[in-house]
Formats: sequence, structure tokens, C-alpha cells
Amino acid sequence: MGKGYLSLLCCLLILPLLLASCKEVKQEVEETENLIAKQMLQGIWVDDETDMPFMKVVGDSIYYPDSENLTASFFIIRDSLYVVGADTIPYAIDLQTEARFRFHQFEDNIIALYHSETDEDSLYFINKQEPLPLVTERIEKDSVVMYNGKRYRGYVFVNPSKMKVIKTSIGPSGMLVDNVYYDNVIHICVYTGATELYGRDITKQLFADYIPSDFLSTSILADMDFKGVDAEGYHYEALVGDPESSVAAAYQLDLTITPEKELRIELAQ
Repeated sequence: MGKGYLSLLCCLLILPLLLASCKEVKQEVEETENLIAKQMLQGIWVDDETDMPFMKVVGDSIYYPDSENLTASFFIIRDSLYVVGADTIPYAIDLQTEARFRFHQFEDNIIALYHSETDEDSLYFINKQEPLPLVTERIEKDSVVMYNGKRYRGYVFVNPSKMKVIKTSIGPSGMLVDNVYYDNVIHICVYTGATELYGRDITKQLFADYIPSDFLSTSILADMDFKGVDAEGYHYEALVGDPESSVAAAYQLDLTITPEKELRIELAQ
């Protein structure tokens, strides 16, 4: 046999292997997870029909707004959302943008969602189901922390007041019933040794810029906790909620007293 024939024979033998290898590489590329689509899905998504939160996506996980705060992992390949559970179930995606997401839950059932821009929707995914604390007598709480070699003591005094909060509901007879609750005034202060570094009374009106007025009017300032000290200042966490609901339906707010003794307020993340 001539060298030319041997070369041709080698090419014919290698060519199928090369084609198979290329096919495997192409298939692997096609099956690679769509990380851009995953990133676009991050956040809270609300059902078009009910305007109720449908799911919250954080990283590789989907959270559902139910009493058990169930979660599942997921990935997206091409035009399908795969939810991992006892079985990995694919859902065909019809539409995905930064603001809209539509997929087939079943063959003839399309779920249409829009991206939430409302902070209140995050309350549906807080995994806290205990009832909101209702205070009938003065409560004192104190915590000791060390920071930069100094010993700090943070105090919280929860004081029931005579400020009424009225909740109207339908009684067993079908008549409207007014239930009366009493709001709290909470005093916070921070000491190092015998020196008071900061102190003030807190009422729920302090959070009027952070909580919708209709919710605030029927809520109570239920609790406060001293969280610690760092370079940013002294940290407290407040809880404002419906007296007939649970902690899951309450607002949590971060309070920071800066080194300049200015009070900074933010909704808790």
C-alpha cells in the first residue's frame, strides 16, 4: 500500500471520532445552564391574576409563600425551568424579561408573573410564624457587648401606653366588633460604665416614612432588641405589626445610632 492510501484510511477512521467528539461538545454547550436567565429570575414574582406573591428566587433556590416556607432548588436550560424535588420537573418558559415571566405549569395552564417592586411582598417569605407579642406590663431587657476593648450595655424598656389601636372585625353573630389594643412606647439607651451615650423614647410614628399609613394606623410597636455595637454605631431592631396577626406579617426595622448620635432607620433585609 502506498503512503497516500494509508493517510486516507487514517482520515476515514479518525473522522467519525472527530464528528462524534464535536457532537458531544455541541450537546454539552447546549445543555449548559443559562446563568443570564437565572440572574434575571432573582427576586420576588407576583401572580398576574391575584396580585399575590407567587415565589421568591434567591441564588439557586425558589421560596414559596406558605406556612411551611417551602423551598426548592432550580436551574434553567434553554427554554425550560427545571425545579428539583423528589423528581426534577421541567416547565416550558413562554416569556422571560426582567419584568415579566411566563411558563407552563401544566400543558394547558400558563402561569403569568410580574417582578415585584413592593417591599411589603417580602413579608410573605419571612419564616417566622409566632404571634406578635402583646405587652400588658412593663418589660426590661438589657444586653452586654464588647467592642474595641470597651464594655457596652444596651437597654430596652417596653412600656404599655394608653394609646388605643382599634381593629374592626366581624363577630360570630355577623355584626361588626371593635377590638381595642394598646400601643407601646419603647425607651432605648446605651451605656458604657455609668455614662449614658444615647437614650430616647420610640413610638411607631417614628416609622411613618417606612410603613404605609393604613397599616401603621392599625398596628402596634410590639418589640425592640439591642443588636450590638460596631464602627457604624449602636444597633437596635424594632418590630411593628398587626396585633391580630403574626410576626411574619410585621415590619422589621433596623435602627442605627451613629457616632454623631444621629438616628438612621432602614427596613430590615
